[in-house]
Amino acid sequence: MHTSPEGSFAHGWAQRLSAFFADAFANTFANRVGHKALFAVAMLLCITWTGLQALASALHPSDGAASEHSSRQAGVEWPTQWDGAPLQQLALSPVEARFAQDFPGAIGRLTDGQRTLVLRHVTAPTRMLHPATDCFRAVGYRIEQERLERDAYERLWRCFLASRGGQSLRVCERIVDADGRAFTDTSAWFWSAARGVSHGPWRAVTIATPIERELL
Repeated sequence: MHTSPEGSFAHGWAQRLSAFFADAFANTFANRVGHKALFAVAMLLCITWTGLQALASALHPSDGAASEHSSRQAGVEWPTQWDGAPLQQLALSPVEARFAQDFPGAIGRLTDGQRTLVLRHVTAPTRMLHPATDCFRAVGYRIEQERLERDAYERLWRCFLASRGGQSLRVCERIVDADGRAFTDTSAWFWSAARGVSHGPWRAVTIATPIERELL
């Protein structure tokens, strides 16, 4: 039977493709290694793309997430005075604002003209409620003289001195639950709240007071 040149060409390509796929998918050690490598690269590309999408979402939260955060903040009534001194509400820093978006509750920043108060309204047990010492160390402060103190109102606080670049602060913190029980240790509060012994909502108070170096 006579075969046209076009038919011979097509038949030749079909044979070559058949041989190629037979070699490519043959159950040989080299092919098994190659297939696993290709699969790993494909998975890496998928993970990288998913990670990039998650990062983009974190850096550019949706309007819905921002709206939910604003609603939580607006739903909390912050005190207008502290120990008789009137308070003025301050705007959160960009870092605080980003942190507050995922925080289970709300964060407020206030001042009486001398001291800065950071109040955290907590609606659920969370590891996002960090000790103030960790926060200050993370931004380069040296922590000294950590101890428990009672103030003029017999409230117990955990206090310390934080120093950085010639600036010194006296920082005190405590957590109070819905029943009035106070905690000075964040870990003790977390486990008490997680076990249902302490009931929320909780209010964590951190007060930073500037001090003169010569008073140290």
